[in-house]
Amino acid sequence: MTGADGMLDARDEQLYQALKAISEAKGAAGSGSLASALRAAGLQVSEATAGRILRELDQKGLTERSGFKGRVLTEAGKRHLRELNAKREQAGYSEELLRALQAGEKDELVEVLVARRAIERETARLAALNATDEQIEALRRCIEVHQKHFEEGVVDAEDDLTFHRLVSEASHNRVLIAASRLVRQDSQMAPILEFIRRNVGSGVVHDHRKVFHAIEAKDPVAAEEAMVNHIENVIADVKRYWELHRRENGGNCI
Repeated sequence: MTGADGMLDARDEQLYQALKAISEAKGAAGSGSLASALRAAGLQVSEATAGRILRELDQKGLTERSGFKGRVLTEAGKRHLRELNAKREQAGYSEELLRALQAGEKDELVEVLVARRAIERETARLAALNATDEQIEALRRCIEVHQKHFEEGVVDAEDDLTFHRLVSEASHNRVLIAASRLVRQDSQMAPILEFIRRNVGSGVVHDHRKVFHAIEAKDPVAAEEAMVNHIENVIADVKRYWELHRRENGGNCI
């Protein structure tokens, strides 16, 4: 769960900080080092309490003993840490989005997306014509990583940024590469857009895969069409989310 302040609730936050501290420890973590790490994270925890936390983590299968020195994360613990981190990130994106809503930035978001549609339809077309085998393989790996994150429920704005950067570079047009970089330079926009799409039930990776397959097939018409459809889907999601949020808040957010 996440609290009203956009963070995890107190119990999950303690669990997150404990798993994080153990994952970052040099070697196995004991109750003393865990207590120190939790206090450094702003949680007032005694060594005795830290010991109890470690025992609970053992019981849940999230940690295991490493000799007599302490605990390390199990695979289940590593997976749960990633899930909690994803929740924290999404809560942060929610706060950013609400600030944007209050500032009335919907039109600015749409304007940027319209500019991206004009530029990236051409980068996709040229990528289908000019991409090297190495660039196609880089795009394939990007899609695989994005798909893995999507299946794990991980929101990573870098997946989207990386894909579009690789497509622009594969166009081999220096002017378009620079223009693409300029129009994507607001790093805060990517997580906000990702948050919107997740909350209206869309998946960016599905659109990206269509663009990739067209580039891989060296079909410039299909690549251009897939990229235009992708950007238009994002524009539609932004408008739909804003309308849902406006209704839920009595029409006062924009």
